[in-house]
Amino acid sequence: MCIHFILKLFKKVPAECHSPLPLKAAFLAAWARKCGSPAFTLAKASLLPKSCATDQRALENIKAQLFLLSLQGSMFNTWKPMWVILLEDGIEFYKKKSDNSPKGMIPLKGSTLTSPCQDFGKRMFVFKITTTKQQDHFFQAAFLEERDGWVRDIKKAIKCIEGGQKFARKSTRRSIRLPETIDLGALYLSMKDTEKGIKELNLEKDKKVFNHCFTGNCVIDWLLSNNSVRNRQEGIMIASSLLNEGYLQPAGDLSKSAVDGTAENPFLDNADAFYYFPDSGFFCEDNSSDDDVILKEEFRGVIIKQGCLLKQGHRRKNWKVRKFILREDPAYLHYYDPAGGEDPLGAIHLRGCVVTSVESNTDGRRSEEENLFEIITADEVHYFLQAANPKERTEWIKAIQVASRTGK
Repeated sequence: MCIHFILKLFKKVPAECHSPLPLKAAFLAAWARKCGSPAFTLAKASLLPKSCATDQRALENIKAQLFLLSLQGSMFNTWKPMWVILLEDGIEFYKKKSDNSPKGMIPLKGSTLTSPCQDFGKRMFVFKITTTKQQDHFFQAAFLEERDGWVRDIKKAIKCIEGGQKFARKSTRRSIRLPETIDLGALYLSMKDTEKGIKELNLEKDKKVFNHCFTGNCVIDWLLSNNSVRNRQEGIMIASSLLNEGYLQPAGDLSKSAVDGTAENPFLDNADAFYYFPDSGFFCEDNSSDDDVILKEEFRGVIIKQGCLLKQGHRRKNWKVRKFILREDPAYLHYYDPAGGEDPLGAIHLRGCVVTSVESNTDGRRSEEENLFEIITADEVHYFLQAANPKERTEWIKAIQVASRTGK
């Protein structure tokens, strides 16, 4: 089983050295420029079981590249590539992949985790670890899913420490000896097949309607009927792997609590546990009154692009990271709080809009920033957004222009 990660670390003070058993690591790609956006190049890193020996060859497989910035007279004053390992009781970092001894370690015992962290206006997907000595360590992921994956696992490690338990993520393949030929990507495409795949439904629970989703037991039933697994226990492990890799997403409190908890299997074979495909058009709405039953027309469109951008507020003119989902026919751009929440903070109706790149904002407050673009709706409402890099800005502009010419 593999997991993909891109992270940055911002560290205020040097950490003490330590070298316990490594449990998880992730490869991290270089950033586009010194204070710019992450390169969206992903690499795989093996998740080793707790029983793996800590010899040099094992360490070579699990070290991960990270960027570390250190202030207040410590060892670094610029962003530099580091190799990082998430341990059962801390986060260890190396200067080089070939190093046998770590440069330092951030202890997790008694630490608190803050996500999202908005201490840095220019940086997206940041979370913070504060140690018992009130030392702050800031991490930045390449995108929302990567940050949430790190936050989830670090929270598990901290919770295990508090409960006197051992935090160990087991390899799916090694724990139940799954065939090495299993291709999660191909399996995901089969599950999404409109004729033979898992049927997406509109499910109701706790006065909420979950659209374009399915239950946990339906996933296991499909895996069995498709001869992808031999029994339900093996199906749970495969589904957990799909969940960890982002091919499935939890919907509702029950499935989300399983993912955030310390259970060995984050996936639930349960009719009350809801899941969805990340690009399915899933959304949740209240069903507490007749007015709420109206299926919002703006959510019916097909998702053609999604990602995180900086958005300028209309009142205070401050900039915040928002997750955007672009739909066509009807053409809407919904934006969400990246920290979570299934309901959008707002929607931009794109039919007949104008979208252009700009070099500065009208009030001049962010004129030094790059990769800005503006959306002017048919009602003449102006929205200023900032992409991570020129390529991403161009992609968003083109996608919005296409959507604005289609549908309602």
